[in-house]
Amino acid sequence: MKTLQINTTQNVKINFEMANVGQRLLAFIIDNVVKFAYIYLIIELFNFSLIKDATDGDYWSVKAIDILMFLPLTFYSLYQEILMNGQTLGKRILKLRVINIEGFKPSIGDYIIRWFMRMVDFNLFILLFVYFYSMGYVNRYFGLIYMIFIIGKSIGFFMIVFTSKNQRVGDISANTVVVYLKDNASFAKTILENIKEDYKPVYANVIKLSDNDARIIKDTYTRAKNKKDYNTLIKLRSKIEEVTGIKKPKETPDIDFIATILKDFNYYTKD
Repeated sequence: MKTLQINTTQNVKINFEMANVGQRLLAFIIDNVVKFAYIYLIIELFNFSLIKDATDGDYWSVKAIDILMFLPLTFYSLYQEILMNGQTLGKRILKLRVINIEGFKPSIGDYIIRWFMRMVDFNLFILLFVYFYSMGYVNRYFGLIYMIFIIGKSIGFFMIVFTSKNQRVGDISANTVVVYLKDNASFAKTILENIKEDYKPVYANVIKLSDNDARIIKDTYTRAKNKKDYNTLIKLRSKIEEVTGIKKPKETPDIDFIATILKDFNYYTKD
């Protein structure tokens, strides 16, 4: 299995195990099972004839309601990865997570790019397929049309297989990778900080950090503190401010600020 070694801007090396094509394909299948279950429930639970009667049979009103009902399927991977810290339901079950190439949590913009580029990864020739189908060319060019359809659906798959970091087009565009969290338990131990029972957190926005972020911060902080590398501490503090939106009080030293960030993270994420 491929391993990704990330050299952070603070010169700390972090190793991640890349999710292979089989794991990602299985997560993809699980997510599609969820989507089909949603479609089934919508069809079974909603009385579409009643909706048609309620809108007096207005074509555009009925279509608007149809679109609203099926909108969650369109944005399924986008809102799940944003709300579940780089995971969909399928990825969570398979212990996979999307991170950016530096090891930190992707931005909302990164997630949007990944989602938008699914059009290239899985639906590149879908418009061409629809055009041929609507023009009645299916019977005449059946083999060619469905070959185009299958190739368009498989681009993401082949990109994951043949790229060095198992990235589809969406990953490359958003500067992200998908990793396997096989060491999730031991991983959590590497970010633990000793906090007292009556500890009062200072910065609520630390919840914007992922476990990956916290591990990188702690590793970098520990090294820089031991070596009294104040330049690295400054860079680390700047990165924390950038990711979380937290601003360090002027009177607080960088070393104390970062220590508080780690303690607050553990306070808000403890079981």
